[in-house]
Amino acid sequence: MSVAIIKYNAGNLFSVKCALARIGVDAVVSDDERVLRAADRVIFPGVGEASTAMAYLRENGLDQVIKDLRQPVLGICIGLQLMCATSEEGNATCLGIFSDIGVRRFSSHGLQEPLKIPHMGWNTIAVTKSNALIDDNLNGEFVYYVHSFYAPVSKKFTVATTTYGTEYSAVLNNNNFFATQFHPEKSGAVGERILENFMRL
Repeated sequence: MSVAIIKYNAGNLFSVKCALARIGVDAVVSDDERVLRAADRVIFPGVGEASTAMAYLRENGLDQVIKDLRQPVLGICIGLQLMCATSEEGNATCLGIFSDIGVRRFSSHGLQEPLKIPHMGWNTIAVTKSNALIDDNLNGEFVYYVHSFYAPVSKKFTVATTTYGTEYSAVLNNNNFFATQFHPEKSGAVGERILENFMRL
């Protein structure tokens, strides 16, 4: 099986490559359209700023390549956010794969205690729609987060949620596109299981 990690203007790509190696998967990091289209699985991870990342994707034609992919695709962290319609981070217009979701910044408005931003550390997931990536056995498991922006819950695309000040999307799914707000590569045995599930899709 060939696995490609999308190379673009974002960090954390090689930690994903290392996590895949731990489960016996040899992945290539590439921005070559031919490599991405030919791969059996594509992973779209990253740490960065939404508007800057989207500008890079458009300048290099990767925005359309990603939207055209037909094999299983997994977005991680900002990868999830860039797959939404818009983001408040830099007022970015994103890929629109999760077409009804506008990414927002965490706010303490209306809360008794101010939120620490970014949301960083371990938190649980609540499975709302079991599927091949996130099944009911993962309900209540702890996974690792680092983010200041979040995707609100979508009736159409949200399959798992997390609560931090507000309930938001932890996992999204639209046909062959899957995405996690948390970092499976930093989530220990639970994260490895999710990556293994992705490889079996």
